[in-house]
Amino acid sequence: MADVVSFRKEEPNGLLLREVNGPVLRLTLNNQPANVLSIALMEALLAELDAVGGSKDIKVIVIAAAGKLFSAGHDLKEMTLHRADEDRGRAFFERTIRLAADLMLKITRLPQAVIAEIDGLATAAGCQLVASCDLAICTDSSTFCTPGVNIGLFCSTPMVALSRAAHRKQAMEMLLTGETIDASTAKDFGLVNRIVPQQYLRQVVDKYAAVIASKSPQALKIGKEAFYQQAELPLADAYDYAVGVMVENMLAGDAEEGIGAFLGKRMPEWKED
Repeated sequence: MADVVSFRKEEPNGLLLREVNGPVLRLTLNNQPANVLSIALMEALLAELDAVGGSKDIKVIVIAAAGKLFSAGHDLKEMTLHRADEDRGRAFFERTIRLAADLMLKITRLPQAVIAEIDGLATAAGCQLVASCDLAICTDSSTFCTPGVNIGLFCSTPMVALSRAAHRKQAMEMLLTGETIDASTAKDFGLVNRIVPQQYLRQVVDKYAAVIASKSPQALKIGKEAFYQQAELPLADAYDYAVGVMVENMLAGDAEEGIGAFLGKRMPEWKED
């Protein structure tokens, strides 16, 4: 049975919806109409990711959104209200932007694979959220942009995730022009993995999640951490690091079981941790 939890109990539909289907946790942004990443929504999402990080039952996390937009990024109305503060909003701006950075880092540091499911516009910090996830699957009508330059605010923190997901010059194109790109262009840029018709989005995402969830939890945890670690190293250092990781992985129980199962022509039986 799916488990739906609201983080704002006083409202019929909370800012973040939680649904568990076997080893897959689905988190749905529900701050409609634009699903802006307000302080409250980011705190709810970060709290859920903190809680699930040590779970042995959840193997894959899907981040989706309700409504017609995936996310329009930071809540600019919320931030503008604090320009009246004594410090002209500096403390609130730092809190908001740091919280977003912590959220994106949390996604990359989780042992579980995280899939972004996008149907609609993902802009600014919303695009940053897509770029931060391990995989991204979108509908053919989805669009993406980092439009800060259009309002005098360069998307510097979205740039961190975008420049690591998309090709370098394409990332700069998005950041410098602020123009919106369609799903096909986003795939060409390297921002998304797959484009599917809207009616098949959930089906395709669920299939990806099921395939990943069937793999060794040990291998997924080791591999995801190693992927992000080696990506920041020079080539020779990356190989030195990866050699050590793979040796330790070979000594792990799941590798012994998996190789034995392969050689013995049987299905492997993975450990829970």
